[in-house]
Amino acid sequence: MEDQKLPRREREKLRQRQEMLATALDLFSRKGYHNVSMHEIAQKAEFAIGTLYKFFQNKEDLYKALVLELCDEFEDSIMRAIEQPQDEAEKLRSYVRAKTEVFRRNLPFIRLYLAESRGASFNLKAGLDDEIRKRYYISLESIAAIFASGIKNQRFKKIADPYYLAVALSSVIDAFLLLWLDAPESHPYPEDPDAILNIFFKGLIDP
Repeated sequence: MEDQKLPRREREKLRQRQEMLATALDLFSRKGYHNVSMHEIAQKAEFAIGTLYKFFQNKEDLYKALVLELCDEFEDSIMRAIEQPQDEAEKLRSYVRAKTEVFRRNLPFIRLYLAESRGASFNLKAGLDDEIRKRYYISLESIAAIFASGIKNQRFKKIADPYYLAVALSSVIDAFLLLWLDAPESHPYPEDPDAILNIFFKGLIDP
């Protein structure tokens, strides 16, 4: 574990920070971002309010930390999945699985983010949207590289620019996940990644 390599004091700080974030996420998810105060988070996490402010400047700073931690988890999961020694088709399957697993593992936060993002204040969104977009583009570049490799190795047909294929695949996965989140009984999420990938692998028109 990487955390075990840190000095004991740093490990304790990291533990405290994670407890604060977990408590904030629980309260935000149940009551809504705007209905939770820093004092309530500190009290629920059993920390002095001054200790909470040592880690986060204000509630907006704490919320941004939650968002960026999820982005980090997403990026790490994606990179671990696609860096395995597999052919291009298997890498794409691993990508679909990894993105799905991160989404499912973080459902409370996903629901919170979707509920709060439209009504977020300018100050809350300042800088955050740009940071999320930057990380998303990095992820797209990694997936585009898989499509480019598959085209170069003649495993895939060049039906579009690899970057556009990456954008399309990411968007399709998001659409399936959001549809499942909104109506899981009517639209169960496909467990087999090929149920999504066959939209690209097979297409609609017979040759």
